[in-house]
Amino acid sequence: MTAPIPTPHLSAALVTYSAEPRADWAEMLETARRYDRAGIDRLVVSDHVVFGEALDAYGNPETGGQRGGRQPTGPDGSWLEPLTTLSVIAGVTERVRLGTGILLAALRRPVVLAKTAATLDVLSGGRLDLGVGVGWQREEYEAAGLDFAGRGRLLDHSLEVCTALWTESVARYESAELEFDHIHMMPKPVQPGGVPLWVSGRINGRVVDRLGRFGRRWIPWGDEAAALDQSIPHMRERLTTAGFPADDLQDPFVLQSRG
Repeated sequence: MTAPIPTPHLSAALVTYSAEPRADWAEMLETARRYDRAGIDRLVVSDHVVFGEALDAYGNPETGGQRGGRQPTGPDGSWLEPLTTLSVIAGVTERVRLGTGILLAALRRPVVLAKTAATLDVLSGGRLDLGVGVGWQREEYEAAGLDFAGRGRLLDHSLEVCTALWTESVARYESAELEFDHIHMMPKPVQPGGVPLWVSGRINGRVVDRLGRFGRRWIPWGDEAAALDQSIPHMRERLTTAGFPADDLQDPFVLQSRG
């Protein structure tokens, strides 16, 4: 029996940044409305909290950048905070899913991120997709008082806390970074199992483990995004080798090179 062909889903980037320090965002909101009316499945916005001045690091794949890429705004461009922006967009749209591509989740306190994302999911009627990654810019972590070298573990910690608070009626959590017990957080996300987490990154041990633990939803990055016919089977193989199910790896969505 022939396996059913999956229904393709169309994700489109929404530009929420500008090279100008001040910008008129009315056209951005109108574009979101057009996406909604046109049947686009998901709109995706990106994230930066602050910028340093070593912006050539964006083109360095060794620290998470995109080979040959260039940061589009300079240090003094405007870059809207994604969850705040998606909250506004939720109010002017009806059906399009609202995604981050990507959110630098480790820069937010995990308990506040869990609350913010759950609130947005509830108010949007269960339309939020949380794409997450470690980013490429050391200065953002330093400005937040965080260790850039430990950003992978910081991201895992954030996702662990969010998952506990989204899925447990009385949440308990214990790790080297944090302990809590008998904690209640309401409202829970509308979507069963919490807000869907989409993990961005190249194929390496840490990303494979993150996909296995937090749901098989992948945002390929770098060379893997340019060769999906090779990278998707490779990721399935790595998941299987690591002891995770691979047959439920969802069709990835690919980000354009930006930010």
